[in-house]
Amino acid sequence: MAQTDNPATKIEIQPLFATPVAFAPLPKSEAINATLRETILARSENHPSTAHSNLGGWQSSWDLPEWGGDETRYLLAFVRQLADKFTADRTGQPAPQTWRLNAWANINRAGHGNEFHTHPGCMWWAVYYVDDGGAGEDPSLGGEFEIQDPRGVAPAMYRPEIVPAVPDGPSMGASEVIRPAAGTVIMFPSWLSHAVRPYTGTGTRISIAINLS
Repeated sequence: MAQTDNPATKIEIQPLFATPVAFAPLPKSEAINATLRETILARSENHPSTAHSNLGGWQSSWDLPEWGGDETRYLLAFVRQLADKFTADRTGQPAPQTWRLNAWANINRAGHGNEFHTHPGCMWWAVYYVDDGGAGEDPSLGGEFEIQDPRGVAPAMYRPEIVPAVPDGPSMGASEVIRPAAGTVIMFPSWLSHAVRPYTGTGTRISIAINLS
């Protein structure tokens, strides 16, 4: 019987159609977060919550730039720069934009989270954690950020117990979980479905969400 070469020596894997998810630490975040925390908590005391994807907690209206102060303007300028860095034209050349933003604040306490949703009508979506409620260091407190596979459940329907042997294979047809940390911006395409699992700690989680169009 003729022998064949080991195919592993000839296979090249190209990760096509990858979905970009950016993580960027905000410079001077500790000083900025202290003021942002105070500003957002004060706002929540005399303004009712809106209701969108939030499951409990408090969510401001989409006018954070009007009342968030210099710290919010600093954050939004950083997010605009980050969006420019990750935006190109169809030839791969940088394509900086005059981004239109709307932004809002979120406060979650024990049992609060967000159901799966997307952000239609914009290019990028970003979230910045002012206070992670201790969940960044203690995984038992929950509050994980969950992102669904944009290919849907199809990759896992026929044989859910096996996946392609590639770095992101285990998440095909399922989801990826991110543990947010205070001081970090997370940015990805606005069409990517995401949720926040319930937080079980005794602290206060505060985040700022941003649409870029």
